[in-house]
Amino acid sequence: MKQRLPFQVKLFLSLVFFSCLLLALLGAILFHFIDRQLHHDLGQRARVQASQIALMPGLADKVAARDIPGIARLIQPLRNESDASYIVIGDIREQHLYHSESPERLNLPMIGGDNAEVLKGKTIISVRQGGIGVSLRSKAPILNAHHQVIGIVSVGYLTSYIANINARILWQAGLYGLGLLLLLFLFSWVFTRNLKKQMFRLEPKDIAQLVLQQKALLEAMYEGIFAVNDEKRLILINRAARELLDIRQSEKELIGKPLEAVLHTSPGFFSQRYASISSGSHDQIAVLNHREVIVNRVAIEVEPGVESGWVYSFRDKNDINTLSSQLSQIRRYADNLRIMRHEQLNWTATLVGLLQMKHYDEAIRYIQAQSDGAQRVLDFVSARFTSPALCGLLLGKYVSAREKGVELLFDPACQLSHMPPGLNETELMSVIGNLLDNAVDATLKAPATAPVELYISDRNQELLIEIADRGCGVEDAVKPQLFRQGFTSKPDAGNEIIGSEHGIGLFLVAGYVEKAGGNIEITDNTPQGTIFTVVIPFKPTVQQG
Repeated sequence: MKQRLPFQVKLFLSLVFFSCLLLALLGAILFHFIDRQLHHDLGQRARVQASQIALMPGLADKVAARDIPGIARLIQPLRNESDASYIVIGDIREQHLYHSESPERLNLPMIGGDNAEVLKGKTIISVRQGGIGVSLRSKAPILNAHHQVIGIVSVGYLTSYIANINARILWQAGLYGLGLLLLLFLFSWVFTRNLKKQMFRLEPKDIAQLVLQQKALLEAMYEGIFAVNDEKRLILINRAARELLDIRQSEKELIGKPLEAVLHTSPGFFSQRYASISSGSHDQIAVLNHREVIVNRVAIEVEPGVESGWVYSFRDKNDINTLSSQLSQIRRYADNLRIMRHEQLNWTATLVGLLQMKHYDEAIRYIQAQSDGAQRVLDFVSARFTSPALCGLLLGKYVSAREKGVELLFDPACQLSHMPPGLNETELMSVIGNLLDNAVDATLKAPATAPVELYISDRNQELLIEIADRGCGVEDAVKPQLFRQGFTSKPDAGNEIIGSEHGIGLFLVAGYVEKAGGNIEITDNTPQGTIFTVVIPFKPTVQQG
């Protein structure tokens, strides 16, 4: 199998190659501008020198007289001070009268073929092949007193001299470029390392595979999932979320939109209630697009302690209620069967003992007493409450309390024919069941066992539930925290499962009552104990027209 270079190495080599290519291109452009500017500057310098030499006093007379030694004496001091490659003086016949670099060319013709314009009185700049090589030169006419052209002054710079200047400049620029290239190498290496670190040291193909896996998992999940960034803009939403919330737009159309433009959330959805610290929150009841859901929230942390967004998963509360109702019903049946079996065994054992002792009359009276007590409670509950599920719950709690040695007394004025619109049957059973369980537990902690009293009424356009016990009571300092999630006064005895269930019952009671628009009141009983009072008003129906 062909070995592939890691992404970090490939990116580093690409940056280095691009940097070298960029520097080479910049070097070529720089050389072009420097060379052009240097030719321009040296051409102007040669032009100035040629013009100044042509105007020197006495030069025109010596050129007219072809005084070669005199011309040499006049020009040589200037040649010693000039940086030009050569200075040449010629007559009107284009013959050398002075050559600073090649005296042997005296009286020989001037080379280059660019003297025509000069003989017409013009000063020119040109690049021509001369007697000592190709040069950049300027030529100026020498005029006599009558402004007639009698000679030529040529000042030039050899192209080899210009090339040396360019090479020196480029060498210095090359040193700076090499230093810059080293810095680019270092920057490229640090940049690629940091980029690989931010990519969690994964290769691009690994990231692509993870993205595809994540997308497949999200689409396969039954729970709805969506995610937002720190600006509360949608960055992810799966198919189940769109179906549960009846969103008909595709994921591509939703990404990037503000969450409030996509979802109708309940007030305070992003507040502390639904967004506890960075650890997240779980199993919170919320309303999304007018649908009650159970929401979990987890923070997205690119860096530890810095939240850059949140992921929300949710499921329909009705599904949870259905499962909870089925589970509660099964547990209730199991508890009732266990209690009834236990009671039946005790009853049978007593009856067998009486029969074995041949106390037949007492056995008959015992059977009648047991039947009358159970039938009396059954008749009362069935007559006062129309909900079969509630009747089953109350009978189960009655038998359960009696098994624990606590008597459950029903107020003779109890009645419940209908329930408030904001409270369904399952929620009502949860409210009554949890409050009765707490009352029985509190009674068992008291030194002397006293009955637990229950009153349920739907009179006066409100549902009134009152449960009184004479147990250990609730301290005033504890009452405000009694309905907070996780708060409990029950020991878990080191049992993780039992401990996790404590602190949930009263929290659920408070949630259901608050949702239905009611309230809960806790007062002290006389001489001891606690009275829980739940009041849920029936909302009047508003008729149109």
